[in-house]
Amino acid sequence: MIPVEEARQRMLAAFAPLPAETVSLTDALGRVLALDVRARLSQPWAAVSAMDGYAVRSADVASAPVDLRRVGEVPAGGRFDRPLGPGECVRIFTGAPLPAEADAIVIQEDAVADGTMVRVAEPVPAGRYVRPAGLDFREGDVLLKAGRLLTARDIGLAAAMNVPWLSVRRRPRVAILSTGDEIVMPGEPIGPSQIVSSNGPALAALVLACGGIPINLGVVRDDPVALASVADAARGADLLITTGGASVGEHDLIRDALGTRGLELDFWKIAMRPGKPLMFGRLGETPLLGLPGNPVSTMVGALLFARPILHTLAGLPDRSDTSTAVLGRDLPANDRRQDYLRSALAPAVGGGLPVATPFQRQDSSMMSLLAQADCLLVRPPHAPPARAGEQVPIVTFPSGMIGI
Repeated sequence: MIPVEEARQRMLAAFAPLPAETVSLTDALGRVLALDVRARLSQPWAAVSAMDGYAVRSADVASAPVDLRRVGEVPAGGRFDRPLGPGECVRIFTGAPLPAEADAIVIQEDAVADGTMVRVAEPVPAGRYVRPAGLDFREGDVLLKAGRLLTARDIGLAAAMNVPWLSVRRRPRVAILSTGDEIVMPGEPIGPSQIVSSNGPALAALVLACGGIPINLGVVRDDPVALASVADAARGADLLITTGGASVGEHDLIRDALGTRGLELDFWKIAMRPGKPLMFGRLGETPLLGLPGNPVSTMVGALLFARPILHTLAGLPDRSDTSTAVLGRDLPANDRRQDYLRSALAPAVGGGLPVATPFQRQDSSMMSLLAQADCLLVRPPHAPPARAGEQVPIVTFPSGMIGI
């Protein structure tokens, strides 16, 4: 058995960011930028009014009260075609460009209009209620950098930059293959001694949440010929994830069956619980991550290994979801495997670190506990007994879809 971190590093070393493709702005949410994005214009393009009121020359209102002659009107999207002269003002609305020579705005609440004359009661300094050209950004500014996961806010910014197309990393294509005579798909008739497969749908959902494209190859019985032939359908995928058939039982056929299709195994068995019988290798040109058939083991393995692989393929920097919490109850010493305990996470009273309390039962078949859990509490190999109140590492679950 190899340590978790060694397994993780060996896996990630086998992957590189996928090639770029160009997509429209409306299809870019949740994608990862492959190239920097530069503004194609300045925002605003000229000095504009920040309020409804009157555009003036600050020199004309330095000794207010003063009466100015209104010589025009500038709505948003319009413009005044000549420089503003001494003693003149123009009616202006929010977002409209200032006339040449105007350098301040008198808001409409501070002015009294009488026909073509406007009385300004108080002095207004230069720049008052004026948004200067390029206040937000200037043409050529790099505002979105390569490697950024695009959010709805980023899409809005790119649109304001007048950028309709973006170069992003191609979405990873992930083939998912479940194995076992004992499993059926949700909604299918359940025979004696059969169970409903949760691994395929759960993995497909995780792939989607990480920005990938799941290719569900369905369920294959414990037959070497059928298993090998269906695995051929994974050709062209960026990753093949199998569930089941990775342990030492006589019906665990993944290694033998796929060996006939050129499976090269890098390692098998990781010193962790749940999820020890986990393998990694290459099936021809396709990397293969073999997860255990146990549903909880599958999802823990996917969180710890599949998710960082998908991030690497998408061009995202390596990042950890590990943080620190306070232990909520006493724990015994650990054995030689790194343990991931499903736990509830509660905010600390009065601030400080949150409190992680492992569930009393940690049976790896209990998916309901995984769904209820807020985090996984990490117990290193050979960890001594731990007391409530000690600081412990936890792995938090990512929330929401990638890119929101």
